Amino acid sequence: MSHETYIPAFPPGKSPHPSPYISYGTPYPSACAHHVASTFHARRVYILASGSLSRNTNDLPTLVAALEAKLGPGAVVGITKGIKPHTHYSDILAITHEAKAANADILVTLGGGSLTDAAKVVALALANDATTLDALESLYFDSPTLRDPLLPAVLPIICIPTSLSAGEYTPLAGATNDLTHHKHSFQHLSLGPRLIILSPELSTTTPLPIWLSSGVRAIDHCIEAICSIAPTAESTANATSALRRLVPGLLATKSNPHLLPPRMQCLLGAKDAISCGLLRVPMGASHGIGHQLGPLGVAHGDTSCVLLPAVLRFNKAVNAEQQDVVLDVLWGMQCVRDVMGKGGVRDRGADLADVLDALLRALGVPRSLREVGVGREALRGLALGSLSDRWVRSNPVPLRESGQVLEILEMVVGGE
Repeated sequence: MSHETYIPAFPPGKSPHPSPYISYGTPYPSACAHHVASTFHARRVYILASGSLSRNTNDLPTLVAALEAKLGPGAVVGITKGIKPHTHYSDILAITHEAKAANADILVTLGGGSLTDAAKVVALALANDATTLDALESLYFDSPTLRDPLLPAVLPIICIPTSLSAGEYTPLAGATNDLTHHKHSFQHLSLGPRLIILSPELSTTTPLPIWLSSGVRAIDHCIEAICSIAPTAESTANATSALRRLVPGLLATKSNPHLLPPRMQCLLGAKDAISCGLLRVPMGASHGIGHQLGPLGVAHGDTSCVLLPAVLRFNKAVNAEQQDVVLDVLWGMQCVRDVMGKGGVRDRGADLADVLDALLRALGVPRSLREVGVGREALRGLALGSLSDRWVRSNPVPLRESGQVLEILEMVVGGE
């Protein structure tokens, strides 16, 4: 197709996981229809669509029309409009039954987050004929009843994301057992979507606070990768590249949400940011403590907005040189220097935590637990629960006692 960029998301041999392709530069409906027909040679499409997109926009019928114009009437054999947060088994099983009955040969997600996880687990369930809750329980990583052999997912997945969470680039998925309420991790090299179509136009349908906070989550990936206990030259280069796309892009979209080029830069930056995790670089306590905030109803992006500067401040005694690497990247951007001037941070010797705090305040994202609905009464439970998280244990200052976690949480509890 004219003007389309269609390339591997990651350079060959630079990730332990098979790289998906990315497509951008042409309208996502025509790009999706083209690749369904010509790249995957599929004829029976099952769509998992965002509930809000389905209710509030014409994007879903536009996508269906493009697919059926290319493949013929009836090519879209099933549609799910929205699922519960945290990807419940009940939704996965319903989609699995529908996709199997319709003989779907490709899955397309329109939207992000839970939909992406659902598509991955559905593909794994179909490959292993897992059509009951007990059968799903035999598919997740470290399950006591893990199926042997666990057959690889074969149904291709195309993702058309609307935020910067970038989970579509990974062969991982989380899903929640409706009965136990436990969220489990599904991991298999076959789980990754095969194609991600990037559309800055579609991203304008995402509420600006969600767009910005998901972008801060991507910044968190970058900074904790650079400041990791085991960084690599490649992960640091990827994180640096991502920051140079994300920070200007987010500031620009905050100022004018309708600008498309900065949104495109953010989408590409989120891809580079998630690659640090694919390179298996250990993250730190911003990720680790943040995992415990999810069950309290706090979005992943908001956890990064609240926690990252405090974690950097806590860790500075042991990784100041790595934090200086991030500072050099940030101060090299005119947009950052402008924000620092307006925020009264004019000294290049300022702590990374202070510079990041000024950036986050310029973006207008939450900066305290109180702002995301978490009160002081939850702190002790959060601290105790955090100690079992692998990223808490790999924090540059290892967190072995709840009092250490409480020290970080006290920095961000917010006004009473």
